[in-house]
This record gives sequence, C-alpha cells and structure tokens, in this order.
Amino acid sequence: MTGIRRLAEEDRLSGATVAGGFVFLAGQVADDATLDAEGQTADILRQVDALLAEAGTDKRALLQVQVVLADIKDAPAMNRAWDAWLDPAAKPARMTIQAPLVNPAWRVEITGIALAPAGGRAA
Repeated sequence: MTGIRRLAEEDRLSGATVAGGFVFLAGQVADDATLDAEGQTADILRQVDALLAEAGTDKRALLQVQVVLADIKDAPAMNRAWDAWLDPAAKPARMTIQAPLVNPAWRVEITGIALAPAGGRAA
C-alpha cells in the first residue's frame, strides 16, 4: 500500500505510522517495567520523542494523546513526568483513563496523533 510509512516495526505492530499528513503512535509502554509510574512515563515520553523525530516532527505537533493507567492512583506520578516533558506553549488534547494493561508490570501506556511535517507524505 502506498502513502504509508511504518516506523519501528515489530512482529505485531509498528511503533508509529505516517500517512495523510499525520503521525499515529501505537500504544507505547516502558522499556523498563520495574520503574514506578513516573519513571515509566518518562521512559515512554522518551520513546514518543524518538518516534516523532523519526517521523520528522516533535512533541509540539501532537494533537491528541491518550494515557492509560493500570491504576488511576498513579495519575499524580504520571503527571509529574508529563509536566516536566510538556511544552507549555503546545499542549495537546489529552485524556487519561484506567484500564488493565497486557503486562501487569506496566503502569502506563501512551498513544497519540501528531501532525506530520509539511509535505510529510509517506516515503
């Protein structure tokens, strides 16, 4: 299929896809599941930065973010990492929910949609 660029491909999914002027992030989870919710969030946001950079853009282009917490009580810890990472001049729309995650050690999963760079049609 043309017009779609797939980034960070794994066995079952791509870490992100670029198509139609947008970057669609797969649900990102921490590489180190032993970290607390704040640490996992910081790790995930590092991954988001890397995927967006690979797509030719950055966090300022995020339009919408969805945060899933295994336990909603982790919201303050997640928000500490989020607030440290966030560009206050480019806040995306965001929702946060509680839901079980596939690996019980994961505390946080984050996905989102960003604008692709101008003329950023998939290669």
